[in-house]
Amino acid sequence: MKILVVVDMQNDFIDGALGTKEAAAILPLVQKKIEDYRGEKIYFTRDTHPKNYLKTQEGKHLPVVHCIEHTPGWEISTALSTENAEIVDKPTFGSLELVRRIVQDKPESIELVGVCTDICVISNALLLKAALPETPIYVDASCCAGVTPESHQNALNAMKMCQIEISE
Repeated sequence: MKILVVVDMQNDFIDGALGTKEAAAILPLVQKKIEDYRGEKIYFTRDTHPKNYLKTQEGKHLPVVHCIEHTPGWEISTALSTENAEIVDKPTFGSLELVRRIVQDKPESIELVGVCTDICVISNALLLKAALPETPIYVDASCCAGVTPESHQNALNAMKMCQIEISE
């Protein structure tokens, strides 16, 4: 089984509190990727924060209120089909719950797309690589966006060094 992981394609990262033009631009490419995985397993992650986000460790370092649970910014973009996908809410950059579920799936390969390349995509890719070192892990750079184009490229280079395959 092949698995696609769509990381944090939520309104706040696309056109909300932390939105970027790069994140908005990848929406149609991510939807195409989802269509390419019909019949395979698809996971979506959803950055999920409490109302008191600014009092959390992350909130003290990134004082921009975003992805507060059950708000419009927390929702996955309606431009993407979540039909037949599993959604994993995660309170931080990487998700151990996502890794646990994927390990149980025993995948033949895993591909990641989404935002932010330099924070949540890289965190989840490295967690998956650590848990499944013999499983090929891919990141489609054309379906990812970082905080900045430079940090996006830095994250892609770091993942390459960790034997995660990067496609354009």
